[in-house]
Amino acid sequence: MTSPLENLETQLEMFIENVRQIRIIVSDFQPQGQNVLNQKINSLVTGLQEIDKLRPQVQDVYVPFEVFFDYIDQDKNPQLYTKDCVEKALAKNEEVKGKIESLKKFKANLLLELFKTFPTEMNNYRAYRKDLI
Repeated sequence: MTSPLENLETQLEMFIENVRQIRIIVSDFQPQGQNVLNQKINSLVTGLQEIDKLRPQVQDVYVPFEVFFDYIDQDKNPQLYTKDCVEKALAKNEEVKGKIESLKKFKANLLLELFKTFPTEMNNYRAYRKDLI
């Protein structure tokens, strides 16, 4: 059994194919092709009705606005959105990882300097916080 999204995709592909065929018929219109054009227009209407019937099944699907504005409207493949999101997440992860490493080094240097400057107090603190160096 196919999923609602696969059904919608199939219906949209058939709709697009009908539009393409209508464009071909209209671009070189001949009066004897009127019946074929009428049939294609009727199948176009039927296709829209079928797509509308699928609407309740895919109503809860969330599509970020960026997909429409930054990808589809700019003639880009909407699947690039996922790739770009993953790349941004990886870049942010590396940035945060770098900050964590910097803070660990700062903590180590701070503790080292505090031990040099306040050895007695730091030994008391170290005894209290058993997790330090």
